[in-house]
Amino acid sequence: MPSSRAHPLVAGRGLPPLRLCYVVGRVPHVTDETTGLDDARAALDDARRRLAEVPAEVVVANHAMGLYELAALHLAAEPPNLTGAQLAIDAVRALVEGLGDRLGTDADTLRAAVANIQMAYVEIARDA
Repeated sequence: MPSSRAHPLVAGRGLPPLRLCYVVGRVPHVTDETTGLDDARAALDDARRRLAEVPAEVVVANHAMGLYELAALHLAAEPPNLTGAQLAIDAVRALVEGLGDRLGTDADTLRAAVANIQMAYVEIARDA
């Protein structure tokens, strides 16, 4: 049988009484929440396994392109966010110049991408 009572800390303070409801002898059903957490952990473990199978240079090149895209988004904003774009450009340039040919077959493509986004920055900054 459910039971409820006003919590003594809120009674008489102009706040609505807090009602504590419970059923004697029953434990809340948590199987769905536990299963959801287990599913999330399994998905994360699977993603980690798949990521470990990809060569590191491919993952790093993908992150570099993410920084390139971030710079492009900041440049395309109205008005352009030149500070944000410059930070992203500096980050992608640091990766590409610092790692060079260690980026594998994507190294030349990334060098060209850095040059292109730097030119775009100069043109947009000039017009801003």
